[in-house]
Amino acid sequence: MITKNQIKNLPNTIGLYFFKKDKIINYIGKSVNIKARVSSHLENAKLDNKERLIIQNSDKIGTIVTESEFKALILEAKLIKEFQPKYNSIWKDDKSPLYIKITIKDDFPKIFLIRKENDGRSLYFGPFSSTKIAETIISDIRKIIPFCTQKKIGKKACFYSKIGLCDPCPNIINNLEMKGRYRKNINQVVSILRGNVKTIIKDLYRQLNIYIKNNQYEQAIIIRNKIFRFDRLLNLKDELEFSQINNNEEKLKEMSIILKKYFSQLVKLDRIETYDISNLGLNQAVGSMVVLNNGQIDKKEYRRFKIKQIGLRSDIDRLREVISRRLKQSWTIPDLMIIDGGRPQIKTIMNIFQKNHINIPLLSIAKNPDRVIVGVEGLPNLYLKNNSRVLNIIRLLRDESHRFARKYHLFLRSKDFLL
Repeated sequence: MITKNQIKNLPNTIGLYFFKKDKIINYIGKSVNIKARVSSHLENAKLDNKERLIIQNSDKIGTIVTESEFKALILEAKLIKEFQPKYNSIWKDDKSPLYIKITIKDDFPKIFLIRKENDGRSLYFGPFSSTKIAETIISDIRKIIPFCTQKKIGKKACFYSKIGLCDPCPNIINNLEMKGRYRKNINQVVSILRGNVKTIIKDLYRQLNIYIKNNQYEQAIIIRNKIFRFDRLLNLKDELEFSQINNNEEKLKEMSIILKKYFSQLVKLDRIETYDISNLGLNQAVGSMVVLNNGQIDKKEYRRFKIKQIGLRSDIDRLREVISRRLKQSWTIPDLMIIDGGRPQIKTIMNIFQKNHINIPLLSIAKNPDRVIVGVEGLPNLYLKNNSRVLNIIRLLRDESHRFARKYHLFLRSKDFLL
């Protein structure tokens, strides 16, 4: 039987969780906050019979942290199909499971939503828990990578080709070059649905940079919009549910004990500020500051920075501007600053601190894998386990600063389009 003690060290991040007994997986779920979601299962077991059975018939909890809600959704569907957990009765809106079907062996593959079926010639992705989720996935992908959804080939370009959702349209494909472009689109959709998105994002940025270099700004804006849509796809909600991180007192005490080994001036962690830069290659680069006050997110203390200096070539330079501007303000001095980035970023901010005789404890969080770098001589890494409560607080703050910066970036981009 699952107990509260087993939940204590679960991550507060996006990903999957498993209830299992021995080697049998009883239930697979996904959440933007694994720990909070698993805790809710325990509470719901007091009232709901199905939840009670899941908790009583399981004795272990497994987790997989993912970098986006979209990846969690795709991986959840794949693993449910593979393991068929006893308590995953996910097909709420019909008796049969719902899949995305790609007729991969056709000359011009099509993409549909389909109920339970296997024709031996197509790829199937799913099952998905609702029609709405599956339709949202198809709709968002199609705005990034166009494809056909018609079951029969006609002789005239379809309506969707006129609005860029079917390009090239199979109805008018008449040469190998067009056929190759269409097949490439389908292969990219397959890659996305398998959770392999980095190559496609990289390709979009490559196209964006070429158009900018050649002053082809109309085409650049089209590609930039696709990148924004990709961002929406990877974060299916505009705003991730940011946990208030209950029971923070113990976690912050644990963080304080660790950091005092490096920062003798550290007395308390009442105020933590976290910074990020959002920039997608054109104008409107921005910075964000989010604040944890007395263990709780304090949105009234959030600040956003539109980058003022023209011609800055890197996010390191933009971060330098943001931190320099912040330090000139009369806002409450933080007990700890956290920045998103690796050794180059933290070196840059340490130089600013030294020149201005500032003595604020400083950390950075680098990616792949997530690791914390301490802003002292030698730039040591904090060796924190993946499920460390301290690392998860830092990750959560990093993700919130990223969300807030991205939101401001999108707002400014929208204003530009209205001018």
